[in-house]
Amino acid sequence: MSVKINLNSRVQIQDDVLFQELQGEAVLLNLKTGVYLGLNQIGTRIWQLLQEDGALSRVMDVMLQEYEVTEEKLSQDLLNLVGQMEKQGLLTEVR
Repeated sequence: MSVKINLNSRVQIQDDVLFQELQGEAVLLNLKTGVYLGLNQIGTRIWQLLQEDGALSRVMDVMLQEYEVTEEKLSQDLLNLVGQMEKQGLLTEVR
C-alpha cells in the first residue's frame, strides 16, 4: 500500500519534465508520456518552490507569507495539485 503525499513529504521533479513559463503562467510537459499540465500564477509559484527544495512544508511556509490564504485552504489546494502532478508522472515522492 502506498503512502499518500502529505505536508511532511518531499517531492522530486522527474528529469523528463519540461517547464515553460509565459506571463506568469506555465505549462509542464512530460516528454516520456506526452502528458501536459497548465498552471495558473499560483500553481506556477508552487512549481518554482518545488524546484528549489521539494519539501511541501517549505512550500506551505513561503506561500502563506506571499498570499492571503488560510492554512487549511492552502494545504488542501497544495496537496491536490501535487497529487495530480504525481499521478501524471510529473514528480515523485522522495522517501
